[in-house]
Parts: sequence; structure tokens; C-alpha cells
Amino acid sequence: MRLSIMGVLLCATLAACVNVMPQKDFNLEKMAGKWWAVGFATNAKWFMNRKAGMKMGTSMMLPTAEGDLDISSAMRNADGSCWRMTELARKTDIPGRFTFTSQRWNNENDMRVVAVQYDDFALIHTIKTKHGVTDVLNKLFSRTPEVSADVQKKFMQFSLDTGILSGNIVFLPNNGECAEA
Repeated sequence: MRLSIMGVLLCATLAACVNVMPQKDFNLEKMAGKWWAVGFATNAKWFMNRKAGMKMGTSMMLPTAEGDLDISSAMRNADGSCWRMTELARKTDIPGRFTFTSQRWNNENDMRVVAVQYDDFALIHTIKTKHGVTDVLNKLFSRTPEVSADVQKKFMQFSLDTGILSGNIVFLPNNGECAEA
């Protein structure tokens, strides 16, 4: 019985992942610029131990001539130093959907921009796979460190709908901004 319930839950979670599509009228050029990473949601095991210490960071998103998305992220550490990471998200046949292999984390990523108001917020859903284990990661980006209650609710509901447990949906505290590298 327990195995059957786990199978149903797994199928429901995977179905939620598979059916998530990018926003229909996605415009790559309008994604350009600085975004604050204000919300984070995942059931990944590593997140359980780290979520309490996570802070807000920024990402510069730059469309390439080929239609890919260059994403450079930075987060200030407690000691004032900066943690940085850059990924080149390659376009797919579906506008708003990108794939990339993270060199830092050694995982495959299927990233979808599922909701965006280019001057306000972007909700990004990523399916991450490493050694046959798949996790969902939802991120809420904002053009400013503050985000409206309505956008927070939208992010929370979307995360719950994609199988994220409510305790694994966090809004990150602002920790300042890293200087340009």
C-alpha cells in the first residue's frame, strides 16, 4: 500500500514537471538586465540543510545573438566576499525553454520561464537531473529586492502546484549586492 501511494505521488510530481510550459508570448530581449533572486522553492535534499542561511542575490541575464541566455549570478557571503556563477542557457525549439549543463554542480538543467512581467518579476521553473535523480527548482526573480504580496502568492501557489512542500518555499532576505566583477 505504501509503495502504491509513493508511486502515485511520484507520478503526480513528475506529471506536474512535464506539463509546465513557458509563457506563450515569451520575449528573450525583454529578459535582459539585472534581476534579484527573491524566492526559492525545491524539495531537493541539499536544500533542507542550507535554506536557513540562504540570502538574496542578483543575476544579470543577457540574450546572445544566437538566442541563448547568458546568466551571471552573484551572492554576497556573510564575510562580505562574493559567490559567483555563470551559465549559458541554450535555447530550444520552444521559446522560453532553455537547457544547460552546470559545470559547478555537474547536473543537467531544463529551464522554463513560466510567468514574466518584464519590468516586474520572472518565475523560472527548472528540472535538474544528476546521477538519475531529478529535482524541481522554482525561482522567483524581481527587478527590485522587493516583491508584491500578489507575486509572492503566485510563486507560492505555483510551487505547491509543482509538488514543492510549503516548508520548502522561501523568500530570501536581502544581504546587499556584490560589486561588478
